Amino acid sequence: MIFKLPSIALLATLSTAATAQTTPTKPATNVHRPATTTPATAQPAAPCAKHPELSPKIPALPAGLPCAKPLYTLTIGPNVKLDYVSPLAGPELSQTLGIESTTFSLDYIDTKIGTGELAAPHKWYMIHYTGYLTDGTKFDSSVDRGEPLPVAYGQHQVIPGWDTGFDGMRVGGKRRLFIPYQLAYGANGKPGPAGKQGIPPKAELIFDVELISQSDEKPAPKTPPAPATTPAPAPAGTTQPPATPPADSTAPHPAQPQPATSPNPNTK
Repeated sequence: MIFKLPSIALLATLSTAATAQTTPTKPATNVHRPATTTPATAQPAAPCAKHPELSPKIPALPAGLPCAKPLYTLTIGPNVKLDYVSPLAGPELSQTLGIESTTFSLDYIDTKIGTGELAAPHKWYMIHYTGYLTDGTKFDSSVDRGEPLPVAYGQHQVIPGWDTGFDGMRVGGKRRLFIPYQLAYGANGKPGPAGKQGIPPKAELIFDVELISQSDEKPAPKTPPAPATTPAPAPAGTTQPPATPPADSTAPHPAQPQPATSPNPNTK
């Protein structure tokens, strides 16, 4: 009898071990596994934009700058299609009717990276600019007038190439914009005032722009100089001393004419 108890205990132990070996082990459900992440797909670098050869009259950019890149590219397709064309019609019919697809880009080169605030949408920008045709004709310049232009950015008050061309800039930055005619003055161009250069039809424009500042409100216009006063005539028999001109009377006041060809699409 004293040997039966250990034998029974031994059998129980062996049975438990056998059961443990034959019973499949369930995988733990609370084991932390590292999350699998899909590596980000690298964006391909934008190719250099192609433009007509610029006239040497347009100021050369500093050496070492990257090539012009597209800020964005648009493709416009026709809203209609030709279902039938008579043999009498020429091959240029689609172009004449304006039902061909066209692709164009707004291209830029940052010539100076600003250190101020990032340009924000729906702000008032103060901008200095000089505009050229590709043949080198300078048709307008706020720099020459010494008077920057306030622009309500993104409010459709200027040509589309201006309304979208400052994205990514910082205050104090400078940029050269290459604006196709579709984002400028269109297929008809814009006539200039009497004696002034206008914009030819389908003209690509080159703008050197500088973002001077931005604000929530429209900047106050510059106060014009006070009109000169005419001194009263001296009484008879008296000698009036010569008028002493003010110290800065020889300094020219900056003229404030309207731009010869402002980038405003509403005045095409």
